[in-house]
Amino acid sequence: MIRLSRSTLILSLALLLLSVGSLFVGVIDLTPGALLAGDLELLEIFLISRLPRLLAILCTGVGMSVAGLIMQQLCSNKFVSPTTGATISSAQFGILLALLFLPTSTLWSRAIFAFVFAVLGTWIFVWFIQRIQFKDAVMVPLVGIMFGNVIGGITSYLAYKYEMTQALSSWLVGHFSLVLKGRYEIVWLAVPLVVLAFLFANHFNIVGMGRDFSKNLGVPYNVVLFLGLTIAAMITAAIVVVVGSISYIGLIVPNVVAMFKGDKIRGTLVDTALFGALFVLACDMIGRVVIYPYELPIELIVGILGSLIFIGLLFYRLKHGRKAIRLGGGSGCCQAPTQLEGGSAL
Repeated sequence: MIRLSRSTLILSLALLLLSVGSLFVGVIDLTPGALLAGDLELLEIFLISRLPRLLAILCTGVGMSVAGLIMQQLCSNKFVSPTTGATISSAQFGILLALLFLPTSTLWSRAIFAFVFAVLGTWIFVWFIQRIQFKDAVMVPLVGIMFGNVIGGITSYLAYKYEMTQALSSWLVGHFSLVLKGRYEIVWLAVPLVVLAFLFANHFNIVGMGRDFSKNLGVPYNVVLFLGLTIAAMITAAIVVVVGSISYIGLIVPNVVAMFKGDKIRGTLVDTALFGALFVLACDMIGRVVIYPYELPIELIVGILGSLIFIGLLFYRLKHGRKAIRLGGGSGCCQAPTQLEGGSAL
C-alpha cells in the first residue's frame, strides 16, 4: 500500500481546489450551474478552451519542474535548469529553423525540430562543462546562460534577416491564451516522460554522485546521463512548442521542495511535480485577474515571482555554504572536484 506524506496530500488538495476554481475564471462568465443546466454554448467553451487550458497548465508545471529536477540531479548543481542549461534557447532555435525551411509545417513537424535541437543543445552544454577545469557551483549555470544567449542571438539574427520575428514571437514569451482543443495535445508527451523519469530516479541519483561511483555500482554512467538529459530536453521542447518560453520553473521549484524534502530525487519527484503544477496554475490565475478582462502572459508573472524567489534561494544557498548548492558528496558531470587539506583533489 502506497503511503503519501502530509506535504503530498496538502499539495494535492490545494492543486485540486485551485484547478476547479481556474475552470471558472475568464472573460466569459462560466458557472457550474450553467454547465449543469445544459447550456450548449458554455459547455462548448468549457470543452474547447477552459479544460484544455487547465490540462496544458498542469502538464507545463509538472514537466518543467521535473525536467529541472533531473538536470540538477545529473549535474550535481542546484542552479542548473532548462533555462540555465540552454535547453529552452535550443528548442526555440529548432522552431525557427522549422519555420524557415518548412513554412507550411504542422505543429508536430515543428515539435520534431524542437526535440532534436533541444536535445543537441543540452548535450553540447554538458559536454562542454565536462571539459572545463573550473567548475564552481555558480560558474556552471553562468556558462549555460552565456551559451543560451549565443543560441538566442543566432535565433534573433536569423529571425530579423528573414523577417520571421512576428512568427517566432509566440514561442519567445510563454502564455496559455492560445491553448485550444486540437493544438495543445503535444504537451501530453510530458506525462510518459515524467513516468520514465520516476522509473530511473535511483539511477539518476547514482549518476549524480559521479562517474567512479556509478561504475562501482554497475550503472552505465554515460547511458543514464544522456537518457536523463534527453528526457529533460524532450519535456522542455514539448512545452515550448505549445506554450512558449517560461523561465525559472525548473530552477526554483526543485530548490524550494528540496529545502523541505531533501535531495533524493525519488523522494522529491512527486512533490516537485505537484508544487510545479500548483505554482504555474497560481501564476496563470494571477495573470488572468490582475488587469481583468485583459490577460498578462504567464512568463511575466513567473518572471517577477521567480526572480524574487531565486534571489532568496541564492542567499539561502550561499549562507548555508557549498553543501547547500551541490548535491551529495560526489562529483557529478558539472561539479567541481573536492579539495583536500593537502591541496590534492578527489
